[in-house]
Amino acid sequence: MAQWSGVESPKIGDPVERKEDYRLLTGAGQFSDDCLETGAFYAAMVRSPHPHAMIEAIDVQSAMAIPGVVCVLTGKDAEIDGLKPVPHSPVSSGSLDIALKPKEGAPFISRQHVLPADRVRHVGEAVAIVIADSVSAARDGAEAVAVRYTTLPFSLRALQGCENVSVIHPTAGTNIALDAEVGDREGVEAAFRAAAHVVHLKTWIQRVTGVPMEPRSALAVFDPQSGVYTLRAGGGNVVRQRHELATVLGVPDANVRVIARDIGGNFGTRNAFYVEFALIAWAARRVGRPVKWTCERSEAFLSDYGGRDLEVEAELALSADGDFLAMRSTNISNIGAHSVSYGPLTKGVELATSVYRIPLAHVHAQAVFTNTPPTNSYRSSGRPEAMFVIERLIDLAAQEHGFDRVALRHRNLIPAAALPYRNAVGLIYDSGCYDEVMKIALERGKWNTFEKRRAEAAHRGRLRGIGVANYIEIASGIPRERAEVTVLPDEVVEVVIGTLSSGQGHETSFAQLITTAFGVRFREVRLVQGDTMRVMAGGGSHAGRSMRLAGVVIGKAAVGVLERARLIAAHVLGVEASSLHFEDGRFSPSTANTSISLYELAAAAARDKTLPDELQGPLTATCDEVSKAAGFPFGSHVCEVEIDPETGVLDVVNYVAVDDVGRAVNPLILHGQAHGAITQGLGQALSEICSYDASSGQLLSGSFMDYAMPRADRLPAYDTIISETPAVSNPLGIRAGGEGGTTPALGVLVNAAVDALRDYNVRHLEMPVTSERIWRAIHAS
Repeated sequence: MAQWSGVESPKIGDPVERKEDYRLLTGAGQFSDDCLETGAFYAAMVRSPHPHAMIEAIDVQSAMAIPGVVCVLTGKDAEIDGLKPVPHSPVSSGSLDIALKPKEGAPFISRQHVLPADRVRHVGEAVAIVIADSVSAARDGAEAVAVRYTTLPFSLRALQGCENVSVIHPTAGTNIALDAEVGDREGVEAAFRAAAHVVHLKTWIQRVTGVPMEPRSALAVFDPQSGVYTLRAGGGNVVRQRHELATVLGVPDANVRVIARDIGGNFGTRNAFYVEFALIAWAARRVGRPVKWTCERSEAFLSDYGGRDLEVEAELALSADGDFLAMRSTNISNIGAHSVSYGPLTKGVELATSVYRIPLAHVHAQAVFTNTPPTNSYRSSGRPEAMFVIERLIDLAAQEHGFDRVALRHRNLIPAAALPYRNAVGLIYDSGCYDEVMKIALERGKWNTFEKRRAEAAHRGRLRGIGVANYIEIASGIPRERAEVTVLPDEVVEVVIGTLSSGQGHETSFAQLITTAFGVRFREVRLVQGDTMRVMAGGGSHAGRSMRLAGVVIGKAAVGVLERARLIAAHVLGVEASSLHFEDGRFSPSTANTSISLYELAAAAARDKTLPDELQGPLTATCDEVSKAAGFPFGSHVCEVEIDPETGVLDVVNYVAVDDVGRAVNPLILHGQAHGAITQGLGQALSEICSYDASSGQLLSGSFMDYAMPRADRLPAYDTIISETPAVSNPLGIRAGGEGGTTPALGVLVNAAVDALRDYNVRHLEMPVTSERIWRAIHAS
């Protein structure tokens, strides 16, 4: 695709190179660890070596004797100072998703204290914070803190947690935090009794972690005169983080300022509040100096919020001709030691039937506490798990009952004429062309000529396989967003908004919204985000919400600016407002050969005292809106693999992705996001896993020596195609485009790998599909 060639005012749809990249690539970015403050102290955490234990005593005397150590704070100190629990909101309020209604009562929400005073609930949980005048002194102090524990039984997997051998939160009385049923149980059971074919899958979509480029880091300052705390820390939503920090500290929101500049990766791992941020703010007040903390990579593996970790047992019922009749499943989500989010479980349930006509469904959904770090929404949150299950079921149906994989999918896809479509659990898809995108993917993936390539590979002693997977997502997230657009006399258009880029290219794509609306030059647009002194409201960036909602609020604010500017122009030019024409940043009357620019109008509004009072002041407008409509990105991916039967080594040799984003504001950025998202999905499918020792609860994959990230030299050049079927629920037609690559990647890779092993009668491969796992499957056959 041709890239932007320097056009001064690129519009929506132009493939513009990212304007922020020069700053980031030349070292001019400002990430969390770049933040410095004169006279700052440094913090280190004392972390639990046990997955579950009572805290009997904490001795800080040896730590305090180390030169440079200023203080050591524990859970008892936090209790004395009145620190509140972290106000996690695992059940989203005002959500556009279906509700998981518990069979009895309400979902249990744990009280996560910033430092536990009674018990630890996972390896790596912070039990004390050491403040010192240097990083090394703080670390030495942390090692010298002596904690006496009494160990307790523990569970690491959700199914273990269900057994309630040791209840992690005694006030709950059980480790099952949420137990709900969705769908028509009786109808599904009747459909299964009448079915000609039934396929069954029991699987675990393993836990992974986000491993962002920059581990968490934060700097906190407390001003005793104003009583204001300032926290500089990368996250997903500064407005939410301000409120949560204020709640923990027991102060009004107005007494907290949160600043996040450049963020070194997120993927959902930073979208919920971390106790360390409250700890350093509290410590800054206690010691009267700024306090800084930067997470070590080993700490990040131990304490970052994880993703996925879903145990599923599912069945699909089919007629003799291959019509899908019903689906049922039990989804058990490992939410870890605290209830940070039930979102992944919810989203996986509501999209369980994907883009297929499955008239009946029933899902038993459980969220279960275990002695592992909490899980949160991780890129595409719950949807990859759901797509993995349904796409594997379809391939199993073809494999076990003699159907063609592609024909079976074509037969059961929801036709475009049936949209909007209410799926079997009640979620309504707005619009789409599911069969069409699959046809494109199959054609670009050369599906019809694959058998020739399989034969050629066999001649070389290799096993070749191909897979296809369709998908749908729901882009929802926090429904409120706010944008303030101001035209400044010094030839700058300033956009203040509550989203927060963590690599999505907002400085570029949001500028395209403004250049399209105003006709100003690209370089004249300035994005302001990530500072609660400027950002009054907004939902941050998650769940594919940023461009979908920014397009609405920025667009409406821009219209407000133009309406105000038209009235000012009419007064300055002495004409009727209705006679003015706006083009390329200038208003001109139809009856005179003159014009005036937006910037000249901004200057007039600021300085011309002859203007009516209501037109004087900044040339600005605001849109603060709650969106009641979700977006539904969809697509189809084809993956081709080769396997060495002697070693089990798998190579991805071809990958085609067709992703429908509704409307592409910047295709170049969307292609880049697709590449990253596919790689993230293939990373989980092939190698990534958070692995714990069953006997000790210790993390076995706690470094890059053990946690196997995807490598560029093991992956092919992807063929990514952007499909644009405008969403009817969004004024610009935008669905979302940042997560689609990940969503089908798990299923399509495993489908391809199992197809490669068809001569060995391999029914299924659990993830990660490592060479050892493949080798064992071959030899077991």
